[in-house]
Amino acid sequence: MENNNQVYSKMFTWLFIGLLITFATGYCLAQNTVLMAEILTVGIIPIIVIELGIALFLGVRLAKMNPITTKILYLIYSITTGITFSVLFVAFKMDSIISIFLLTSIIFGVLAVYGYTTKQDLTKLGTILFISLISIVIFSLINVIFIKSASFDLTLTIIGTLVFAGYIAYDVNNVKYLMGNIGEEKAAVYGAFQLYLDFINLFIRLLELFGKRND
Repeated sequence: MENNNQVYSKMFTWLFIGLLITFATGYCLAQNTVLMAEILTVGIIPIIVIELGIALFLGVRLAKMNPITTKILYLIYSITTGITFSVLFVAFKMDSIISIFLLTSIIFGVLAVYGYTTKQDLTKLGTILFISLISIVIFSLINVIFIKSASFDLTLTIIGTLVFAGYIAYDVNNVKYLMGNIGEEKAAVYGAFQLYLDFINLFIRLLELFGKRND
């Protein structure tokens, strides 16, 4: 149990570091619109390619990867996400961003405690969540290309909120199994990476649902 507590402590520390880097990068870029414009002129696609590349590389090579490499990739991912986050700081009111961040933190905390303390096996939940996530991506593309319905997009956003909320409990619980497969050090960082994705995606969807945009 003591080793578990140490791993979870490291994991949440790395999660905090990643979120701090992302929000700080986004906020600082939003305050320097010239620099922000220059960076974004390169395009969002290269940033997305970098993020997908890191996520896939971590997933495939994690077991054989050096812990330091894992940490470096996680930090790079946090910075690149922060670049795209600068758009949110421009589009939404700051008080709205802060309030949604607090709401996300509360939801995250409740589900993280559940994932840590539950005696239930959440393995099957992971399969359901993954299928749901893939379905959301597919239907989102269909909506953008063919349907173009705002109400359907809202429905997908609500479903996405529930999916990433579920992923929080699942990923916290799953760290217990990661430790035996990839070691405690990498389990802490990779667990933080998974929870980072959950937090960011939950935050974005809650912001889309309840955030107040700048006029």
